Amino acid sequence: MPPSVIDTHAHLDELPDPETAIEEARAGGIQGIVAIGQDIPSNQKTIEIAGRHPGFVFPAIGYHPWRLNPDHHDDTLAHLDQNLENCVALGEVGLDYKAKTKKKIQKAIFQDLLAIAKRHNKPVIVHCRYVHETAYRMVKEAGIEKVVFHWYSGALDLIPQIAGDGYYMSATPALLYNPYHAEAIEAVPLPNLLLETDAPVQYQELAARPVHVQVTLKEVARVKGVSVEEVAAHTTENAKACFGIAP
Repeated sequence: MPPSVIDTHAHLDELPDPETAIEEARAGGIQGIVAIGQDIPSNQKTIEIAGRHPGFVFPAIGYHPWRLNPDHHDDTLAHLDQNLENCVALGEVGLDYKAKTKKKIQKAIFQDLLAIAKRHNKPVIVHCRYVHETAYRMVKEAGIEKVVFHWYSGALDLIPQIAGDGYYMSATPALLYNPYHAEAIEAVPLPNLLLETDAPVQYQELAARPVHVQVTLKEVARVKGVSVEEVAAHTTENAKACFGIAP
């Protein structure tokens, strides 16, 4: 049996067969899954799936920068405020300067989201494509204590600052082929590292499911030159500490 690990970022609501994927993960040595929401329908489905698997699937609800819709801002923020207490984190939220929504609006919504997380004292799972430094500055200024920079591929010189604040960065199966992601993850200290799949993302030939966090584990061990057991032990404890979970 491979070492027990936690998939800290999977979109179970987007899988055609989430129940099968969950049972496959259990059988594959996965200790738990943090299920990620992106808007009201996604969040509701994520909460429902987690409700069927207490102690194994842990819901996080969010408002993804790709899903921002001015007609839904108020309702989505209210939905998050009402439901976040029963979730392990706010996420996926953040900034994406390749998204269609104007940067100014993205930043304003992200600011509102961070205020909700702060009010509920919840970790924040951050999507920040091409805008890592701004996202880092905003979470820090908002006083968020626990932050995950999901699928970290930002600047290498930002890693010591993120780690110094006790924040986390996560690795994905993109380590199989992406040298920049590998270079970044090699530089992330083990006490600040989490594993994820971002299922159902397609990584070349690999259509990710939560069980494939074992692929992430093996690739992290390879790029860091340490044992899978050491990576598994650190990242599992990190996940428990970040999200306050005890699978």
